[in-house]
Amino acid sequence: MLLTRTIPVLLLHGKGLNKTRRFEYWKYLGDPVNAVRIFNEKEVDELIVLDIDASRNGFAPRINEIVELAGECFMPMCYGGGITDIEQVRRLLGEGIEKVSLNTSAHNNPGLVEEAARYFGSQSIVVSIDVRETSPGRWSVFSNSGRQDRKVDPVSFAVQMQDRGAGEILLYDIDRDGTKSGYNLDLIGRVSESVDIPVVAAGGAGHLGHLQQAIRAGAHAVAAGSLFVLIGRLDGVLISYPAQAELERLYAGLGEFA
Repeated sequence: MLLTRTIPVLLLHGKGLNKTRRFEYWKYLGDPVNAVRIFNEKEVDELIVLDIDASRNGFAPRINEIVELAGECFMPMCYGGGITDIEQVRRLLGEGIEKVSLNTSAHNNPGLVEEAARYFGSQSIVVSIDVRETSPGRWSVFSNSGRQDRKVDPVSFAVQMQDRGAGEILLYDIDRDGTKSGYNLDLIGRVSESVDIPVVAAGGAGHLGHLQQAIRAGAHAVAAGSLFVLIGRLDGVLISYPAQAELERLYAGLGEFA
């Protein structure tokens, strides 16, 4: 069984999907239900769906729409965006979404991470850590879709969230988002070494070799947007995902099989 999870990321913007570049709106991708159905056919490991309007604009989760989308998924789904209280977590998990991702609320109300983990189990609670480089070799954690600098080091924040009960860290490099320039391997290594929970690397994947590099750097799983929704030098829209045999060859030398 392939143990390394390879996870597409879909970004909800209004009624459709958008691909961002450095967390700014960039390219319209189409209907989210259609994308989910294609990923079903591709037999993806897991799916991350993030509402990028929610925290940016102070919206609550559009729970009915999210639940409808989750109903189309044949794979585990993690949802993030606008979650601010335990009742929203309860509703989302109760409607069949396997994990919720907390970002801005993990800063504004870190007790929510602890409460959610206590009631629903750490395995259901992801903390998303969005990071920018603020000076050479130094990073800071940002919230509100990359707009608010929390002036906290990502390593120390990851440890705090683990101590609060988070079961997983989604580590997103804002500067590399949508660039296809590769993951921030130094950052991945530092955060992965600091915590015992899985770290999912996101931001920068441009080809399959980048996924392998992130795992070698210490990530437990890899997430990507552009790699799975865009194609070619001109970034045409095409939903894709490697065949399981291709992923097996990719990760074969990493000791990720059982």
